[in-house]
Amino acid sequence: MQIGYKLASEAYGPHELIRQAVQAERAGFDFVEISDHYHPWLDNQGHSPFAWTVLGAIAARTERIGLATGVTCPTVRYHPAVIAQAAATLALVSDGRFTLGVGSGERLNEHVTGRGFPNSVPERHALLREALDIIRLLWQGGYRSYEGRHLRLDDARVFDLPERLPPIAVAAGGPLAARIAAELGDGLFATQPDGDLVRAYGKAGGSGPRYAEVPLAWAPDAHTAAQAALDTSRWAVTGWKVMSELPNPANFAAATTTVRHEDILELFACGPDPARCLEVAQPFVNAGFDRLVMQNAGPDPDGFIEFYRAELDHRLRALTPQNVPG
Repeated sequence: MQIGYKLASEAYGPHELIRQAVQAERAGFDFVEISDHYHPWLDNQGHSPFAWTVLGAIAARTERIGLATGVTCPTVRYHPAVIAQAAATLALVSDGRFTLGVGSGERLNEHVTGRGFPNSVPERHALLREALDIIRLLWQGGYRSYEGRHLRLDDARVFDLPERLPPIAVAAGGPLAARIAAELGDGLFATQPDGDLVRAYGKAGGSGPRYAEVPLAWAPDAHTAAQAALDTSRWAVTGWKVMSELPNPANFAAATTTVRHEDILELFACGPDPARCLEVAQPFVNAGFDRLVMQNAGPDPDGFIEFYRAELDHRLRALTPQNVPG
């Protein structure tokens, strides 16, 4: 079991994200994972720095902790050739500590270039397959070209390649995407404690690490924590089918006007009770995830990091699957 810390690039500026990553390393987290967004989910979150610049600075300021994108879409806003180069460079400057997390993207971030974001999930999956083919091709070295149905590459070469290429974790919300993760990736990434998803990944031949984000909101009391999550992170209640489709923070604000305090308390572990945090984390362990990312929506990142160090680290690492159907 490895435990990660989510760097919420929608909620904090670049200097603060770098500072939190340094603190996370000191507190014993195994890795940090950063969201790669162009927009925040809600305007009042107020931030969205360029994730790759932040990761490079974190690599220079830390020594041990792993780094990951959670996740990058290498199909519309970025061409996969650019991501192949960026990931290879980050693997070099971090001395092999980087994991490339990729997914089929959200309209919120991908529509901004004016190229359009596919309405069809199968088309998004087809784009992701071609993008992963291109990244792997460029990582073989030499000049490479590619002619796909959706994406092309013209006589390109990534000159600076690490001896050990970064692993690729592929985000999945269903069995078809889990198959892509198994066939073209080195790991699985998810946001729900879905055992069927993990089983689909394994059935398709996947055997790599399985990442999942655990929703928490730390504050000295549960009410303050829940209110902070309601103010800035209520979008998480909408589910992936909504989160992947809305184009702007204003749409997320409109779509979440009916989210209640009780809804937040049901989804998030709110407040300073370690038992509630373990209760929320346990279903992810039962589902078969072995990389748990602590996603704190509370108002005090330093308080949460200290709470993790003192109260959660050893308890989370001791979790084992319970009451899992054979």
